[in-house]
Amino acid sequence: MTLRHFRVAVQFLTRLPVPAVGDQLPDDLACATPWFPAAGLLIGAVIAAATFVGTLFDPWLAALFGVLAWVLATGALHLDGLADLADAAAASHGDRARFMAVLKDPHVGAFGVVAIVLQLLAKLVLLRLLVENNAASWLVAIPAAARFGPVVWVRTLPALGSGLADRCSGSVKAPHLAIWAALIISSAPAAPWLPGSFLLIALWWLYLKKRVGGVTGDCHGAGIEMVETGLLILAVGFAGF
Repeated sequence: MTLRHFRVAVQFLTRLPVPAVGDQLPDDLACATPWFPAAGLLIGAVIAAATFVGTLFDPWLAALFGVLAWVLATGALHLDGLADLADAAAASHGDRARFMAVLKDPHVGAFGVVAIVLQLLAKLVLLRLLVENNAASWLVAIPAAARFGPVVWVRTLPALGSGLADRCSGSVKAPHLAIWAALIISSAPAAPWLPGSFLLIALWWLYLKKRVGGVTGDCHGAGIEMVETGLLILAVGFAGF
């Protein structure tokens, strides 16, 4: 784990400006995978800042600013994965070969569009509730904890195909998992809902293991979106007490 690979992770996962890495090496993306949660911290900081600006005007505007920042900071990268997975799950009818064929199709179908709309609406409403409970600062941690998911899934699930998951396979070692898990646990005093990310990540792991048989780049993206929404729900629940 080097700062070069941190920059690669930020360049890959976000649209945030970072110093150029220079010539890409074949193993750069794989070596950058353990840095994904750190890149998530930057995304979270942008979202929290945008939401704070919105609170100066109106809670709903704060939520809208937060969602827009979420999409712009990530370039809708993970929403694309969510859409592809929704289309594949709807069209495959339990046929794994059909599932993989639809997953590789670059076109977005009706189920993919619905999945994106529902995801954005869910984030909008949940962000509004966080703002209402003066807990928008918790947004910094959510993208980071969600991006611990790919670190786990790359390490523990077989890669399907020759895409992102295959390129990153074998890049994550046990110490990487231990470091990020310890950081999430140590954050519990400030964000007691954050360790719930372990359960959400495990549930997505079970889904991929049973339904897909492994992991692809789209599965990573969809998983990040699902974990983010789950963490928003947990955060809102804790903020309400």
